[in-house]
Amino acid sequence: MIDKIKVNTQNSIRIASRAGTIYVDPLAINDEIHDADYILITHDHYDHFSPEDIRKAAKADSILVVPEKMADKAIEVSDAVAKTETVKPGVYREINGLEFETVPAYNTLKPFHPKSAEWVGYVLRTDGNRIYIAGDTDATKEAKAVKCEIALVPIGGTYTMDAKKAADLVNTIRPNVAIPVHYGSIVGKPSDGDVFAANVKEPIKVVYKIAF
Repeated sequence: MIDKIKVNTQNSIRIASRAGTIYVDPLAINDEIHDADYILITHDHYDHFSPEDIRKAAKADSILVVPEKMADKAIEVSDAVAKTETVKPGVYREINGLEFETVPAYNTLKPFHPKSAEWVGYVLRTDGNRIYIAGDTDATKEAKAVKCEIALVPIGGTYTMDAKKAADLVNTIRPNVAIPVHYGSIVGKPSDGDVFAANVKEPIKVVYKIAF
């Protein structure tokens, strides 16, 4: 499954799954790919909700999933997808064969991602795995309660947890594989990946997906 997960930059993720091709927060996509069965958005910041990149990924029958409070903003790309579904934190959904749960994504001490915004991370259930895509979050109590085999967590600091706190979170939830995201471009340094890996405890395997 790991080889079916690609990270472009930031939290821009593509997963080729049995349920279909899943994009999360598409950003900086170079080509008009138009292969997305699902496009999942974690929150409305420009590096996560990019209409230009959603249009490059979307096809006629794509389903867009956004947090409920983004419903009005999502209208901007409604012509590019078949339908838009909205979600709140802490729910289970099944949409056209894709099963997932939403996890609250927020800052505990910083102002950038308030809990009241009701932004989300996703736990995808596909190909026999639970894949946690945390979104822009700190190591919250809800994040620490996630059960998954694969975790994609932000490590760049500033707007999210930093590499060491992200490693602490991973050591708490103990996935089989941890993939660092959201670093090395807009926030964080490429070397943050090595700091993260050095602090993740065995037998958890750290896999790098962002190329620098």
